[in-house]
Amino acid sequence: MRTKLCFTIYVCLLSLGGLKAQQLEGNLNLHSFADNREYAQSGRFSQTIFGLRFSPEIGLLLDSTHRLRIGLNALHEFGSPKFVQKVDPVAYYQFTKPNWDFFMGMFPRHQLIDDYPRALLKDTFNYYRPNVEGMLLRYQNEHWKQTFWIDWTSRQTATDRENFIFGLSGSYKTGVFFVSHYAMMLHNAGPAVPIPDDHVQDNGAAIVKAGVDLSHRTFLDSLTINAGGMMSFERTRSLGGWQTPKGALFEFLLEYRRVGIINSFYTGQGHQLIYGDQFYTAKTYNRTDLTWRPRIYRNIEGQFTLSFHFLDGVIDNQQAFGIRYNIAGSKSLRRSD
Repeated sequence: MRTKLCFTIYVCLLSLGGLKAQQLEGNLNLHSFADNREYAQSGRFSQTIFGLRFSPEIGLLLDSTHRLRIGLNALHEFGSPKFVQKVDPVAYYQFTKPNWDFFMGMFPRHQLIDDYPRALLKDTFNYYRPNVEGMLLRYQNEHWKQTFWIDWTSRQTATDRENFIFGLSGSYKTGVFFVSHYAMMLHNAGPAVPIPDDHVQDNGAAIVKAGVDLSHRTFLDSLTINAGGMMSFERTRSLGGWQTPKGALFEFLLEYRRVGIINSFYTGQGHQLIYGDQFYTAKTYNRTDLTWRPRIYRNIEGQFTLSFHFLDGVIDNQQAFGIRYNIAGSKSLRRSD
């Protein structure tokens, strides 16, 4: 049914393009990934994520302000007998003006909200939920950047729960100094037919950081140092009030000739975030990433990351490699009038 719907929309847009559009646009993204997670030492969930996402888009740029796009985002996990495990539709409207962007529909989270700290939104979202289904508003200028979004993750039926995530993030930068913030909240309600002893959950967190960005001010290509705090807001309604665990974060990032080190240290109380990284349930946690971003070819980005997770007196490890190929183009269309 979804395939037929997407094909129908494609045909409609193409037929209307010659009448009203100034440009026909296309975009093709191919994301192949291998992520091996050896988490047995700390008792976390070990797994290997190995697959490929194929996401073509086509659409109309009506003028300098209005854009319509449709497409799909298909996942194939290697080793599966299925050709595709899941196909997510892509269909959205974008309004763009100097400093402003507004998206509504089903649109990729890549380069929009994929910069959230893993403590708030686990990185498996990039593999298994690549689209936002909802709305996003973004404002940015030379110093400020602010983004508000809502992602409807489950529609309520007799058996399916109603839940959605909304968030707010942004930063202010002047010279080498910056302040940034990230916040999200999951509202997890029950299905239309009540389940005995089931309760509505509100589950979210916020992070505020301040630091310096010394990129290109030393012999290094990138050097960023920051510190801040994290607080989560966890409540199961009718069973108790808000739980607000807190902690401190310290991070640095350096990179030279596409080889880098990222270190993230957390200390404080453990958090029980449904969509947060499982390592932040620990009271003290340090993650060290050794990264390499090889130049593969034009429009092809690669990244290898070797990660070490230090917590509870043990060390877990992780190896991740990804290749992303993106190509985009447009063609002007002559108006029939």
